[in-house]
Amino acid sequence: MRRVRTDKETVTLTKKTDKHEPVEETIQTEAATNAEPTVVKETASEQDSYTLTAEEFEAAKAHIEAITKEKDETVVLLQRIQADFDNFRRRNASIRLDSYEEGKRDTVKELLPALDNLERALDAIPAENASLREGIAMVQRQMLESLKKLGLEEVESDCIFDPTKHEAVMREKVDGKESGEIVVVFQKGYRMGGRIIRHCMVKVAE
Repeated sequence: MRRVRTDKETVTLTKKTDKHEPVEETIQTEAATNAEPTVVKETASEQDSYTLTAEEFEAAKAHIEAITKEKDETVVLLQRIQADFDNFRRRNASIRLDSYEEGKRDTVKELLPALDNLERALDAIPAENASLREGIAMVQRQMLESLKKLGLEEVESDCIFDPTKHEAVMREKVDGKESGEIVVVFQKGYRMGGRIIRHCMVKVAE
């Protein structure tokens, strides 16, 4: 038991030793001006005493408060670092995904001229050369299916001209066609992931 006695009241504290033996400590403060608080430590086998000045007591109290404040600030700092790292990890994952999609679009865009040439070759092969025509058609279908698996989609051309999808290279009056209606497709347009990677080149009726 620890009993702290002042002029007005007595505060009793309890402390145990490593051997779980009760220890009694008494801090006595006298009313005299030069008196110092005395701590008396009593055990079952021995008695010991030590003296703390008021300045030492306040210094120890301030030290404990400083350590507690430092601990709280360290916890807050670690929490902030953890939050920053989580934000960095999310941003990095988003950047990696965007970079992958952009690289995929660039790769597919570079293959579109080859796809166009296969279509031109089919149109140029005479009908009597069926075996050659079928061979090129098979290569074209295989290439187109592979690109579609990567997300390639053809832009619609049987509709009214849309500047976000089509590029008008010619305009002329055409009987039976309304103004703005697509008349001829010179080059197919494609998109990936909702983004146009090549506009459709068309002739539009005036």
